[in-house]
Amino acid sequence: MDMAAPPAGDDRVLPFAVEGLDVRGRVASLGTSVDTIIARHDYPPPVSRVVGEALVLTALLGSALKLDGRFQLQTRSDGPVDMVIVDFDAPGRLRACARFDAARLEAAIAARATATGDLIGHGHLALTIDQGGDMNRYQGVVALEGQSFEEAAHQYFRQSEQIPTLVRLAVGEAMGGGDHAWRAGGLMVQFLPRSVERMRRPDLDPGDAPEGHNPAAGPDEDDAWVEAKLLVSTVEDHELLDPTLTREQLLYRLFHERGVRVFQPQAVEESCRCSSHRILAMLKRFSLEDRADMVGDNGRIGITCEFCSRHYDIDPADVAEEADAG
Repeated sequence: MDMAAPPAGDDRVLPFAVEGLDVRGRVASLGTSVDTIIARHDYPPPVSRVVGEALVLTALLGSALKLDGRFQLQTRSDGPVDMVIVDFDAPGRLRACARFDAARLEAAIAARATATGDLIGHGHLALTIDQGGDMNRYQGVVALEGQSFEEAAHQYFRQSEQIPTLVRLAVGEAMGGGDHAWRAGGLMVQFLPRSVERMRRPDLDPGDAPEGHNPAAGPDEDDAWVEAKLLVSTVEDHELLDPTLTREQLLYRLFHERGVRVFQPQAVEESCRCSSHRILAMLKRFSLEDRADMVGDNGRIGITCEFCSRHYDIDPADVAEEADAG
């Protein structure tokens, strides 16, 4: 990809509908937002790819929230990348961080085991939805067993939402003039017919039937959903990452025979919610003894945000004043 080419609709999520197939979805293109987040942490390339996938998946899922909602993706696992956290604050603010073991990562690179599933390993993926206001929080948990974020998303929708869903994610580096920048793209389609009966999937083979017994075949998948999946499966990574290909053009390539309708796009940006005020509010919850232990040789308390790497140099007297005011 040529970095000199002007981005075509970067850093936004575009909702769409293909009414001829009873399909709705969202397509995302992340440029500056994902590159800024990754660059601030200076992660090794394999870790950057994992974070990029998590970011674009979170953008696809979180963009469905109301204006005051929050969505969080978090992994805890036993792989070289043992934790990934992505926060989405509606309407479109993203931040992320990851934790990895450098020695284990080097071993994985040497063994060429750098796929997302290899680096994350086994554990769990938690997707937390906070609609804001008086609405209850909801959390869905997916077991991680070496699968990709795409596969984990499919598992989540099968288990928690029971909505036929297909997700495609891509992450890559755009090159130009000796420089590089990270990009990410994603596409999610969901089968939402008016009749719930049409959403039913074939049952899985129970696996414990007596020998010689053939379980009755379950219902076949709806023809419209089969067609939608076949079309989406033709999307290649470079199409999701190309800065000169608008999301509208990509959707037209896929669904022009059936007709596709797009809605108002949603802008996405890198934005951390940390601030001096929030740091002071957090520190005042500690005891005087604990705060004293935090003071460095320069007589200040140093705090670095794990999400944006911004460093705060706090005067202990300001913390005491904040605590007294509270």
